[in-house]
Amino acid sequence: MTHSTHSRAADVASGFSRTSRVLLPLLIAASAAVWAQQPAPPPPAQQPSSVELRLTGDPGTPPRMAVPDLLALTPDRETQEAAKIISEVLWDDLNFEREFALIPRDTYKSIPAAGSIDAVPFDRWRELGADGVIIGTAQKTATGIRVELRLYNVRARQSAYGREYTGSAANPRIYAHTMADELHDSQRSLRGVARTKLTFISDRNREAVLATVEKRDVKEVFIADYDGASQRRITINRTMNLTPSWSPDGRSIAYTSYRSGGADILISNIFAGTMESPAKGIGQNYLPVFSPDGTRIAFTSNRDGNNEIYVVNRDGSNISRLTNNPAIDVTPTWSPTGTQIAFTSERRGQPQIFVVNIDGTGLRQITFESYADRPTWSPPPYNEIAFAARTGPGFDIKILGIASGETRQITFGEGSNESPAWAPNGRHLAFMSTRAGRSQVFTVDRDGRNLRQITRDGNNTTPNWSQ
Repeated sequence: MTHSTHSRAADVASGFSRTSRVLLPLLIAASAAVWAQQPAPPPPAQQPSSVELRLTGDPGTPPRMAVPDLLALTPDRETQEAAKIISEVLWDDLNFEREFALIPRDTYKSIPAAGSIDAVPFDRWRELGADGVIIGTAQKTATGIRVELRLYNVRARQSAYGREYTGSAANPRIYAHTMADELHDSQRSLRGVARTKLTFISDRNREAVLATVEKRDVKEVFIADYDGASQRRITINRTMNLTPSWSPDGRSIAYTSYRSGGADILISNIFAGTMESPAKGIGQNYLPVFSPDGTRIAFTSNRDGNNEIYVVNRDGSNISRLTNNPAIDVTPTWSPTGTQIAFTSERRGQPQIFVVNIDGTGLRQITFESYADRPTWSPPPYNEIAFAARTGPGFDIKILGIASGETRQITFGEGSNESPAWAPNGRHLAFMSTRAGRSQVFTVDRDGRNLRQITRDGNNTTPNWSQ
């Protein structure tokens, strides 16, 4: 594949894929970055119940679960609305992981509401086919809200799980997300993703890049809840920002930015309101990704004349070059152990995925597609690499099992599907697709089911999922 100097740089910034190649590097005057200085929302304080039991369904089937509206124990509007929001979001969060068979909420109308958290009409819920029912209450307090939750085993007519939470009433979704993750852990030994977040790039503000002759839309870093709620902008520097990547602790995002003219890597410490520049502005630096322990960053740079993969400590010390080939090497992704890196290279002709040990040994090619790009290595318990493969005029998402060497395809030609990113439990992927017209972020389960559109405003690309 032959590139001009200009187009080669664009390929490096966003990977080789067709949609990414339109993001051409720009020479942009430096502009100030204003960080969203939001305090990290404290988790609700909680008290566990004394007894926790496992809920079961019929043999070979998941437990059937009902989640009616929480009982608002105080008449104020804020508590009434919080009770409704918590139950709706909790139903969605539990349904997302497909560990329970969620009974549709519109079927609950015939069942009288529980008079209190202890007075449950078990016979009526059993008639509806429920194995479990979640009964909860919300009550206004002097400092916020108290939420109590119980999961009842309908057949045994006893509580299987209970929690009480106290905290602010400002964001009732936090209570639902916390409940869902704790229920998945307690009842299914599963790490849920309800409290995780997505980051992505968007041009939705339709602002022009500063100091350019040609009008181009600003691309800024955004974050959102895993389900697309609470979308908000993190960078405000009126320039091109690309390929964001979460730190493992979820408090920082590394990304490529042209705020100083050329491409460089910035780290936004989004709750502290500070920035770091680990690549020190030497050469053009792209596509950062944190190591699993958060201490190092792998990235692509042309600082030695050709685009190669480098690794550097987060503080900018101890930089080392991992690849050495005349071809372009881009889009690094760490193995879960931090001992290997997969990346895209055109060293065999068309771009393919390669794996190399962190000391530079053991290089091997693992894909043999017509065109493969944007690898992302799954977290445990799976050992898989998702990537974008050309399947015609566009791309589709495929998943390669490292041990088996087998590849399966999970999107099938609806638009172009690119830039996959794993959820921290390895059960879901976020990716960019043009199936809705513009570029939008979607999520899908690793078996290709449960497709959901996350963004709708503007063009939204290169998602990354927090840990």
